[in-house]
Amino acid sequence: MKDLVSVIMPTYNSGATLQRSVDSILNQTYTNIELLITDDCSKDNTAELIRRIVDSDSRVHATLLTSNFGPGYARNEAIGRAKGRYIAFCDSDDRWFPDKLEKQIAFMSEKQCALSYTSYLVCDENDNDVGIVVAPEKIDLPMLKRDNKVGCLTAVYDTQLLGRKYYMPTLRKRQDWALFLTILMKCGTAYGITSPLAYYRITTDSVSSNKFSLVKYNVRVYQQILGYSKLKSYCYFLFCFFPSYSMKVLKNKIDSIKYVSKLKAKKKTKE
Repeated sequence: MKDLVSVIMPTYNSGATLQRSVDSILNQTYTNIELLITDDCSKDNTAELIRRIVDSDSRVHATLLTSNFGPGYARNEAIGRAKGRYIAFCDSDDRWFPDKLEKQIAFMSEKQCALSYTSYLVCDENDNDVGIVVAPEKIDLPMLKRDNKVGCLTAVYDTQLLGRKYYMPTLRKRQDWALFLTILMKCGTAYGITSPLAYYRITTDSVSSNKFSLVKYNVRVYQQILGYSKLKSYCYFLFCFFPSYSMKVLKNKIDSIKYVSKLKAKKKTKE
């Protein structure tokens, strides 16, 4: 029997995208999964849609919060209910390739790694492919301190190798980066699959869409997770995080231009 994978999905006003995200999880070739949805007090039809999904598949379990606390709190609520050896993450507007879990769990078993991630494609609000983020083959703690190189929608961690569940730190934003830092403080290295196995959907109103507004949360991660002083945190942000993040953005743009060019070339060949 394959080990159970618990998939953590926070939702908030996700009525337009939730069904496709859920389908991409429930239709995985790796079938021993549970999907744990926590709705963060949505104002649209998300709750109604979740109830229908729960009724249609016994692998889906949901909690509907009565107040809005943010995605980190919602993820923690679901992690607390998780029964699987593996904890995986997928937001309600993102999607997975059908064989993502099968490939990733096999990869983790082969590598004997506690945290893994993959490359992913980027699509716009109309689901058109607009780019790609290529994951590094491995990440150690010093690399992750400089900036987050793990796409949360691709991350999977192994509670058996780590010895326990790991929760999102109590930050309104940047909780995923803080979580991965905490895990790497335990296991030292994370490993990546360089081929894309998920779709990240760009939305104009996402929590992380305004990068400049996240500066203070980056600093809080250095203070709360790494124990840096306020001065050291700002210095580390200016002289380590910002240069590393800028280079990452540039690389992603170059990789995306190449990827989109290849897509256009293939389309012209078929025509």
